[in-house]
Amino acid sequence: MKSRLLLTLITLTAATLSVAAQTFSLDRCRGSRMPYPAPDSVVAVPDTLSPVMIYHVGRHGARYATSPDRFLRVEAYLTAHADKLTPRGKRLLEITRGAIDATADRWGELDSLGIAEQQGIARRLCLAFPQLIVGHEVTAISSYVGRCEASMDAFTSTVRRMQSGLGSVSADSGRRYSYLMRPFSTDSAYVVWAKEKPYKPVLDAYTDSITPARKLLDAIMPGAAYSDEDATEMAASVYYVVSSLAAMGLADADAAMELLTPDEYNALWRIDNLRQYLSRTQSTISTLPADIAAPLLQDMIDNTDGFISGKSNATVRLHFGHAETLMPLLSLMRLPGCYYLTHYFDTVADHWQTFNVVPMAANLQLILMRSRSGRYYVRFDLNERPVSFGADRVYIPWTQMRAHLQQLAGG
Repeated sequence: MKSRLLLTLITLTAATLSVAAQTFSLDRCRGSRMPYPAPDSVVAVPDTLSPVMIYHVGRHGARYATSPDRFLRVEAYLTAHADKLTPRGKRLLEITRGAIDATADRWGELDSLGIAEQQGIARRLCLAFPQLIVGHEVTAISSYVGRCEASMDAFTSTVRRMQSGLGSVSADSGRRYSYLMRPFSTDSAYVVWAKEKPYKPVLDAYTDSITPARKLLDAIMPGAAYSDEDATEMAASVYYVVSSLAAMGLADADAAMELLTPDEYNALWRIDNLRQYLSRTQSTISTLPADIAAPLLQDMIDNTDGFISGKSNATVRLHFGHAETLMPLLSLMRLPGCYYLTHYFDTVADHWQTFNVVPMAANLQLILMRSRSGRYYVRFDLNERPVSFGADRVYIPWTQMRAHLQQLAGG
């Protein structure tokens, strides 16, 4: 009875609030597949503080779609209904086939855009904090997945060039780092939870309440017969295809997204956004998706303490993982915009947004600074933009922040 009431409330609330929902741009509705939104400028540090260490956690850069499955599904479905396709449907089929041909055997690999994203982030870090780069030790680790290793290579190569032989960079990858970079695959409790998907009734109810699936398919191939389930799955696959093309660096990226109406791509993004929120962050359904990031958060705390105590000489520590690495970490840390609790799941998209949290090459930087009096402060930059902890509190005493983070890490 309680579950049925919850689903009813979700459906009714979604129907009631849909009129007031924000409408986002085509580019933002690519969600976690949106290319990195590089900042226009780097935020300077106050003269009263001196940067002394950086702990960086980043997602791999833009890449080819991780799997051909949805592309092939869309191609097969449209081909099977070729006699019913409208001009809109024919254009979608053409673009899908073009993407498959352009990708060839490079599914999941970092592309030239992704390399440029990582090089740009590295270059801005080096220009903003040269005193931590030149003549100092920089360390880097990554997930064993190729696109993460390639992201680390692009980043560290840029750092080496900026050092001009003055300093050192060490880089390593492998499954031994999975407990930090891929906890979603190593935490046994989460692996079981993710397979069972206890959030599925909530996601299904929300999807049913706003999906534009039938409207979209009728516009692509009117007269075709399909079930509600098939329509929902097909619409999700179409969204995945068209929202992936910009990160793949394909010329048809905007034209593909424009095959959907603003209402359609906003609704499909909201569904995908809720799916990632429920499966990768703390929610009122479960804390487990965020809890898996506790080892990485503890590593951040320990390495910051180690530098302050003199046990560590590395002035920059780089970590390269996945969107699924960052979402849990940012949620566990309860960073503004990355942590949201509610029983009204139709409001999630107005408070937690994949395009702000984990675009391609998303990153979090803990910047440790020392004052003239010898006290340590930290600033957190999310995607190279300082995070404010209310009332413009950007620079927080490390002792205060450490106590907060340690509690969240479970210590």
